[in-house]
Amino acid sequence: MFAHLSAQVRQYLLVTANYWAFTLTDGALRMLVVLHFYSLGYNGLAIAMLFLFYEIFGVVTNLVGGWLGARIGLNNTMNIGLLLQILALAMLLLPAEFLVVPWVMAAQALSGIAKDLNKMSAKSSIKLLVNDNAQSTLFKWVALLTGSKNALKGIGFFAGGLLLSLYGFSQAILLMLLLLLAVWCISLWRLKADLGKANYKAKFKDLLSKSRAINVLSGARMLLFGARDVWFVIALPLTLASQFGWSHWAVGSFLALWVIGYGAVQSVAPLITGVRTGANRLPDGNTLTLWALLLCAIPAAIALALQLNWHSEMALLGGLLLFGAVFAVNSSLHSYMIVRYANSDGVSLDVGFYYMANAMGRLLGTVLSGWVYQEAGLAACLWLSSGLLVATVLVSALLPKQQA
Repeated sequence: MFAHLSAQVRQYLLVTANYWAFTLTDGALRMLVVLHFYSLGYNGLAIAMLFLFYEIFGVVTNLVGGWLGARIGLNNTMNIGLLLQILALAMLLLPAEFLVVPWVMAAQALSGIAKDLNKMSAKSSIKLLVNDNAQSTLFKWVALLTGSKNALKGIGFFAGGLLLSLYGFSQAILLMLLLLLAVWCISLWRLKADLGKANYKAKFKDLLSKSRAINVLSGARMLLFGARDVWFVIALPLTLASQFGWSHWAVGSFLALWVIGYGAVQSVAPLITGVRTGANRLPDGNTLTLWALLLCAIPAAIALALQLNWHSEMALLGGLLLFGAVFAVNSSLHSYMIVRYANSDGVSLDVGFYYMANAMGRLLGTVLSGWVYQEAGLAACLWLSSGLLVATVLVSALLPKQQA
């Protein structure tokens, strides 16, 4: 049956399966590290530090990875990402006495590089597998890839906890390593050679986008993800645990379910936004501005409920679910728009630059989440989130109103 599919569809399925396998193990690894080192007596700050380089290297990797993909092809950058993740897992197979903080931070840094190489390659590849005159199909493929990735990340959280319970840390890591090794071999064998390789010799000066639309979209993406992570990454789980008395398992399970639901909404974003075949119904700058505007009021409403002590826990959870649904549509629209705007020749340069801005937003949000929460609490993080979303609306309003 697979043999009867078109070459483009076969490549899309291979890229998606590759991305799925990586994402599943990446989510499981995150949970394994958190729970294992928590059981060893590490506090929350010490565990958070284990992932510091994971986030920092995302900024550099997306920028340099885009250039690398244009030079050597996206099949190679995707396979390099898988190999680096295998090496990161192998680093964690050492006996417990050797798993000191600097070593684990180095492994997480390698994993962060691997993740962003894999994501950049997967998102860039779709641009080359869909004809320019089939934009509604492109939106659907991008939405499916993006949404399924986040759903699998949430499933990976559960898988990590289950593997740790059933097999222990080292055996769980070994099982994931063997899974990725098999996927890597298949990818080396079947993924199209030189996919996404630029027709010209990409230079370092090409790392920065020359497209105004991509620069504006990247700025909006940075603000959008900063607005999410400024309250979601640190402030929210700490509030659920400290103020509402949730157990660590309850917090982790709820956030995993939230991520799965978030991914499911992303997958059906084309249906929610009413995409049709005609170009006049495809997303443009107006669409992004409208959906960002819909998101602005939600963090402010939650913050107000918390400050007034109005059903605080229910307001927080209900607001989080609503925020997740609207944010998922925003994220899916953004993911389509960057693939739409990117130049087919050397597509990874534009996509890498864009996801560099995404990584900067995550890093900014994570740092601000810890600092603002410590100084002023969750409500202040939510007000800051709303402010960043207003800025997102203003930047999004500068995007082209019709597809280029």
